[in-house]
Amino acid sequence: MPLKSTITASLSSFAEPVRALIGVAGVALGVLLVLAPLSTQQIAVVTGIGLALAGIAAALLPTLDGFTRVSARVFGAVLFVLGTIIAVWPAGGAPWISFVVGASLIGHGVLQTVQVIRHGGDQRATSVIIALASIVFGVVALAWPVLTLTFFRLGVGAWFVFFGLQLVMAALYSGGRDPERPRGRVARWSRTIGASLALILAVAVALGSNWALGGVPLPQPGAFYAAPASVPAEPGKLIRSEQLREGVPRGADAWRILYTTTNADGSPAISSGTIVAPTARGDEPLPLLSVAHGTTGVAAKCAPSLSATPFADGAGAALEQLVVDNGWAAVTSDYIGLGTAGAHPYLIGEAEARNVLDAARAAREFSEVTVTNETVVWGHSQGGQGALWTGQLAASYAPDVTVQGVAAFAPAADLFGLAEVNKNDAVGKTVSAYIAATWSELYPQLNLESQLTPGSARGVEKIQNLCFNGKDVLGAILHGTQVPNQIFPDSLLDGEFGDLLRAQTPVGPFPAPVLVAQGSADPLVRPEQQQRWVEERCGAGAEIDYREFAGLDHLTLVAAESPLTPQLVEWTLARAAGEPATPNCDARP
Repeated sequence: MPLKSTITASLSSFAEPVRALIGVAGVALGVLLVLAPLSTQQIAVVTGIGLALAGIAAALLPTLDGFTRVSARVFGAVLFVLGTIIAVWPAGGAPWISFVVGASLIGHGVLQTVQVIRHGGDQRATSVIIALASIVFGVVALAWPVLTLTFFRLGVGAWFVFFGLQLVMAALYSGGRDPERPRGRVARWSRTIGASLALILAVAVALGSNWALGGVPLPQPGAFYAAPASVPAEPGKLIRSEQLREGVPRGADAWRILYTTTNADGSPAISSGTIVAPTARGDEPLPLLSVAHGTTGVAAKCAPSLSATPFADGAGAALEQLVVDNGWAAVTSDYIGLGTAGAHPYLIGEAEARNVLDAARAAREFSEVTVTNETVVWGHSQGGQGALWTGQLAASYAPDVTVQGVAAFAPAADLFGLAEVNKNDAVGKTVSAYIAATWSELYPQLNLESQLTPGSARGVEKIQNLCFNGKDVLGAILHGTQVPNQIFPDSLLDGEFGDLLRAQTPVGPFPAPVLVAQGSADPLVRPEQQQRWVEERCGAGAEIDYREFAGLDHLTLVAAESPLTPQLVEWTLARAAGEPATPNCDARP
């Protein structure tokens, strides 16, 4: 036998048991990932070892020509080096791991496809199925740059088990026989069934990922939201209206409106919004509720007036009771940039307040409903901040609008504090992405786009096009989980950007009684932050009625069954009736 053939045969006989041992190790590592209580860095180490072993196995693939041999060894070497880097440098982070895992899975699938095309074999279809499953799993891994612990363990761990069993089975069924000799029927069918199940699972996971991350098609603003050729220069002027048919409470009528307002810098702008009033209404002016809505997103399609449920935001059940049962009208501003053109001034208090006050002015010009010059202001979350700013700004910006009371539910009163505390949470990253996307336009001097943490830009780009209502909430938050680090580096919070965040804190004075409602279990707007803001405002002489609700979080606080709902209706009716305020600053420790 020629020397070269002897060496090749010896290497082949050596390679098969090594690949079998690697298969056993792969199964063990996969089980470890799935079952063991590993830290993030320990997961990285186990993953790196597994990828390095997979690289060795790829380099030892049985080959029939020089091209495939070189391809397998190059791919194996690359996989080994990358796996080793991850194992010895676990702090490289989940995006790096997911990229390597995804690229490796895709590379494994492509390499196997090349082998099938060049060599054929008795199970060509099965091999192609396995290759397709590997490629699909790779694409899924790339779509989730920061995998949750469970997904990471189940996904990568399952692949290690699958890959390891494949190597072990190959060794068991190939011992000493001609690699081109047909396999037994049981072995062929078991491999085909296993490969088909893997492909079905991969496609299911890919479709599920697309469903979860992709959001849903939402109606885009149409001609109604376009600025007319001639726009009144005065803010608060009604431009047009049209009746709403969808999502209107039973016993009420509703309309979409377009009106003039101003940006925070005083420049003219237009905004859209909604008006809802009881169907049974006489000629007497109706008391008016002005609603500052919470976060719905920053894209134009995220306007509440475009939603299928335009009146569900915040304390929607209390609003319905006030309108249908107590004969009030309510007006909600979409804010600039939601529905209408321009950058949405997300969490910029003065801009939100101008939009809310001008919506109240526009409601007075609406011919279908007659309302008073007085109004009570409500707002939840972002809208809570907007409601407080509406009270703070009313006397100077809109002295013709009398604010009788301000109710803020879990308001984002301390924006800088929220940015610090929630910077690593999924929802906090989502909110930060909305800020990054809008403030980049509104404050170009900050140059925010170039100062985000590494790996954040792609997440910001994805999140800014998803709304924070309906199924889009899931997509927005899941994309938030996939941002590898906090959106804004701490150094940015220490500079002008941090100063602008602090400037969004409403400090008063407030022209009317203020109700602040807070859930004790709120993970986004923390009760201790809210308490600190209330204490500071009380110390400055504001009349604050602070109510904290045990066990309620950010959303259950304003749910229909929340104890806040009847209290809010009662408090609002009292403000319109001119009853004495109910501050409890003196009762606080």
